[in-house]
Amino acid sequence: MFSDDAEDDVAELLAYLVPRAGERVARRYVDRLIDYCHSFEDFPERGIRSELDPNLRLVGYRRRATIAFRVLDNTVLIARIFNRGRDVGFNEDDLDL
Repeated sequence: MFSDDAEDDVAELLAYLVPRAGERVARRYVDRLIDYCHSFEDFPERGIRSELDPNLRLVGYRRRATIAFRVLDNTVLIARIFNRGRDVGFNEDDLDL
């Protein structure tokens, strides 16, 4: 499951990539990123714990993105997806779900 912020992050990433890599390449990258996020359901305890919140985990994707997620009961919630080089500039309030 993706938070609204994570869905916005995916849309922004696609909009950023299309003019730089072309629509086909950009969509393939984003589709693979989304598939990777869905794979967390099988092994949700991966990644490192965030210093901001012990329930928040961070995992990298192809050294180009960082995925912030929480495991809530039996559900993995993707909180945010940060593209490489992006000025994150967030605090705990940005990750409230």
